[in-house]
Amino acid sequence: MNIVIFGANGPTGRQATAQAMAEGHTVTAVTRRPEAFPVSGPLLRVVGGDVHDAGAVEGAVAGQDAVISTLGVPFSRAPVTVYSAGITHITQAMAKHGVTRLACVTSTSTSGQEPPDDGFFFRKVLEPFIVRFVGRTVYEDMRRSEEIVRDSDCDWTIIRPAGLFDAAAVSNYQMVAGPRLPGRFTSRADLANTLLRQVVDDRDLRAVVEVRTTEGAPSILDIIRKEAFGSKKTETATGDQRAGGGHTVGDLSA
Repeated sequence: MNIVIFGANGPTGRQATAQAMAEGHTVTAVTRRPEAFPVSGPLLRVVGGDVHDAGAVEGAVAGQDAVISTLGVPFSRAPVTVYSAGITHITQAMAKHGVTRLACVTSTSTSGQEPPDDGFFFRKVLEPFIVRFVGRTVYEDMRRSEEIVRDSDCDWTIIRPAGLFDAAAVSNYQMVAGPRLPGRFTSRADLANTLLRQVVDDRDLRAVVEVRTTEGAPSILDIIRKEAFGSKKTETATGDQRAGGGHTVGDLSA
């Protein structure tokens, strides 16, 4: 299968690239910094491009069997457009070249539903504070992107993870089309595998899918400690190295 991945140089994009090649698929990885892309292999084609450039997007989509988007940006007070502009160019290119299958990442917090089986502080204080204030512009653009996807003619699947964290391998995660799942975290390995399963196995067409990691997930305290005392990220590429999805608390980059 020929798969193009936008946001390929983010943590989830790199996971999806590696996992897809391990399954024998040919991957076109789209990144603004192709010279810095750390994954290699005979099934990989690395393409330089920005999702704000409709021509670059069209060139990457041509000849593909499926599209995966892990686009995103960190929280900002400034207006955010990478999700909506990126997915607009992606869906337009797919329509032009007859590519129908799309899987993309947003966030569980775009659902508007309270998280199930969580404590009062998380449901009523922490998550609303992040969604309505800290990450307001990001979530607004995620919602715009979801509407664009729904209005397209693609065979789409929107993936909504919870708070993202790193894990060494894919776990026995939960993946369900429908309302919010319990659980506060999703590993990037599990998120990448969910994206692959959707496009490769042709699952959950025109549906919103929630994914949660149930094994080895961190606590909120673990995430806060990491954010407060962990190493700072040096990359800040828009629409490339970060991807939206599950920014409930903690690390924002998918």
